[in-house]
Amino acid sequence: MKLEDKHRFVAPEDIVPAEVFRGEVRAWAMRVGVEPKEVRLRSMKRKWASCSSSGRLTFCKDLLAQPARFRAEVILHELLHLKLPNHGRLFRALLRAYLETASDSAGSP
Repeated sequence: MKLEDKHRFVAPEDIVPAEVFRGEVRAWAMRVGVEPKEVRLRSMKRKWASCSSSGRLTFCKDLLAQPARFRAEVILHELLHLKLPNHGRLFRALLRAYLETASDSAGSP
């Protein structure tokens, strides 16, 4: 996902602490059945996140100031790359299915 796809930022008091965000990543990882090797937060100019072939996930710090629904979408997108490296039909179908399930349960993993 590219940074130009930015959604609205939340109010400063609603910015998620890094440890809470890491907890969201862990919860989604358990749900999806994957285990990232490492989860990093850093400044990124062009993307919201990336996934290395070695299983390292890197997320843009700006994601902490995004609404929960959008954070979940980015987290899930990257975690699914640990199962499927491309954006093919199966990847898109799984992403949709997990996001629909999350919507049904108020966005939480």
